[in-house]
Amino acid sequence: MSELAIELSHVSLAHRGVPVLADVSLELMRNDYLALLGPNGGGKTTLLKVMLGLVRPDSGTVRILGRAPTRAHGQVGYVPQHVRFDLDFPIRVLDVVRMGRLAARPPFRRFRGEDDTAARAALERVEMAGLADRRIGVLSGGQRQRVLIARALATEPRVLLMDEPMASLDERMGRNLWELLDELSQKMAIVLVSHDIGAISHYVRSVACLNVSLHGHPGRELSAEALEAAYGCPIELLAHGRPHRVLARHGSDES
Repeated sequence: MSELAIELSHVSLAHRGVPVLADVSLELMRNDYLALLGPNGGGKTTLLKVMLGLVRPDSGTVRILGRAPTRAHGQVGYVPQHVRFDLDFPIRVLDVVRMGRLAARPPFRRFRGEDDTAARAALERVEMAGLADRRIGVLSGGQRQRVLIARALATEPRVLLMDEPMASLDERMGRNLWELLDELSQKMAIVLVSHDIGAISHYVRSVACLNVSLHGHPGRELSAEALEAAYGCPIELLAHGRPHRVLARHGSDES
């Protein structure tokens, strides 16, 4: 069995003649932990949807766990950046999380005890177990985000794709989630879109910058050159707070 979790080869996509992704190639092993950076509109969310099989590229090939993306749904967890809820719809938090189990089961089959167990365990991991029977419409934005993360974890995935998962979380919960992802990355491949460069450099194992084209950067130290290639303008890197990573010198930097 191949150790590759994600394989993208020369993937390109255009919308109304405007390039969205251009010749993107990427390989991730089954326990890789990749952060994806880049400007708004650079194609990051679209690339995740290509990996999920929700968007078909114009050219190139995509393999997830050695298969076409549509055949790997039951083994891929996904946390979208934005989800719209009908806040008046009477659905419980537990029911939302159990929906993460649907992709791995035959259609029209009832939920079983093991689905409840997995859903409650996922809620426990994001510190939401006490609200399992609460209607989701009464939760705060940060609480709903944690429910979506639990829904992705309930699938017990081998690949986890996350689009700005920390965006609605407070500092404490965001830190706890970074630590949880660090633990999960020991047994699954994770691709995470984020703008929190400080946290990325502390937790993830590799970084790629996407602005239509993909600019890889081996390791988790960020270089100004890689960011400038993605953002198309000069970038100055700052480090502050504790803990922080001291970046290695690049190019003609002086001591």
